[in-house]
Amino acid sequence: MTTDSLIACIEQYLERLAAEKGYSPHTVRAYRNDLLDLAAFLAGSPRGGAHDLRQLAAVRLDQVDSLTMRRYLGDLHGRNRKTTIARKVAAIRSFFRHLQKTGVLTDNPVEATRAPKHGRPMPVHLVVDDVFRMLDAVQPEGILGLRNRALLETLYSSGVRVSELAGLDVADVDVRNGTIRVLGKGNKERIVPVGQKALAAIDAYREVVTALAGSAAGGGALFLNKDLGRLTTRSIARVVDRFARACGLTVPVSPHALRHSYATHLLDAGADLRAVQELLGHRSLSTTQRYTHVSIDRLMAAYDKAHPRR
Repeated sequence: MTTDSLIACIEQYLERLAAEKGYSPHTVRAYRNDLLDLAAFLAGSPRGGAHDLRQLAAVRLDQVDSLTMRRYLGDLHGRNRKTTIARKVAAIRSFFRHLQKTGVLTDNPVEATRAPKHGRPMPVHLVVDDVFRMLDAVQPEGILGLRNRALLETLYSSGVRVSELAGLDVADVDVRNGTIRVLGKGNKERIVPVGQKALAAIDAYREVVTALAGSAAGGGALFLNKDLGRLTTRSIARVVDRFARACGLTVPVSPHALRHSYATHLLDAGADLRAVQELLGHRSLSTTQRYTHVSIDRLMAAYDKAHPRR
């Protein structure tokens, strides 16, 4: 086993994820946190917050072996959910496979490490009436009211991820064809249809923005904060939560819940599964198939209620 610095190898790996694989800064940051958590465990440093790289600099690759990984997994079990542990193990396995593939290591010390099995939770979604109540709770008055209505209408009308929504520029909206251009995971671009209500809300919002700010309107960003900078994903989540509460919804509602609702409602209305896969930007059809379980449950409930020989 090589005595190379673990931290140095991690940084080189993260650079590759960003430069060669096109991973987003958010994804690279998640990999970094998970890999540095292992280094902190080996160094006996504090966990769960910002990492002091000076304390981790002495950790070597040859400190990682199957026994170390068993100890690390045991430690994780006492402080994390199964989904979090599975994510961390996946990041570590991917990192060490890269080291073996590039010749830094001849043997992979974590190859036999397995994450705990966990059931995949069903996507949280709203019924159509609840989505409509939520959208109608936004009064399109003033620049922020217009923005919030346009934001929520676009989320539900297009089913885009919150990061994709935050990354939209004005030039990405094609009113004539009724579409928006989004940059998804892995920097993959796709064209997504958007409804007329969402386009009308965007137009009303941008008309006021242009009148108030002119050329200073955010450097091309579609949705802006009060300082005319690009709206962040966290701010979008706060807007969604605010109006979910305003219309009396008792379940937590996130931007991703609106994406789930979009997919479920399309499938309930008879949309083709592969078409929905393309619209959502899923790499694997199995990811999209999660939504069919929701639809099937509804069909079974209708069957049990209505069929004379149930």
